[in-house]
Amino acid sequence: YKSFIYDDRYEMYVRGLGNTLLLTALATIMGIVLGVIIALLRATWDKNGQNLQGPAKFALRIINAFCNIYLTVIRGTPALVQLMIWYFVVFASSRNGLMIAAFAFGINSGAYMAELIRSGINAVDKGQMEAGRSLGMSKLQTMSKIILPQAVRYILPTIGNEFIALLKETSVAGYVAVVDLTRAGNLIRNNTYDAVNPLILVALVYLILVVLLTWFLSLVERRLAKSDKR
Repeated sequence: YKSFIYDDRYEMYVRGLGNTLLLTALATIMGIVLGVIIALLRATWDKNGQNLQGPAKFALRIINAFCNIYLTVIRGTPALVQLMIWYFVVFASSRNGLMIAAFAFGINSGAYMAELIRSGINAVDKGQMEAGRSLGMSKLQTMSKIILPQAVRYILPTIGNEFIALLKETSVAGYVAVVDLTRAGNLIRNNTYDAVNPLILVALVYLILVVLLTWFLSLVERRLAKSDKR
């Protein structure tokens, strides 16, 4: 009773869940956009870098080098440390923890998304690009209309796993004063001296979210598989 009903404490759980879902959604959108851009740049270098000449080759080489540095730094350091650097160092004058956390997790997710998307692009047969070019499409049109849709089908399960991992990873947002679901449960634990009920409830909510997301992703995969057979 004290952990759920008393003093309308259930509202804190609801607000925390809302912040968790919003944070995950914003970070996912940012991660996908950033991942697609970096994946396209790196895939362009992998496939065409050696064929370019002059300033174009030099510029693409520099961009690819920056992308590699970004991937190395982000994937080589803990997400929690990155979050605290963004909050306490880079944006020290701001106290909008939710937006800073969304930005930090988006930057982190983008590094993993980039490599997933790049692997999907490389898995598409090279003849697809040639087929698109033979139909009069530009390289950009062929990439966006032919290559990327096929790449997404290859990597959809992995992207789904990344999304689920990101949902659980945002549970550390409380370190920068974001009252997400985990932080809400911890605050109620501190106020009631009841560690069991709040933490068990938080764990159950995360479990339900993950089960629902897993079910939804499997449904999407089955639909895509059926469309391939037609």
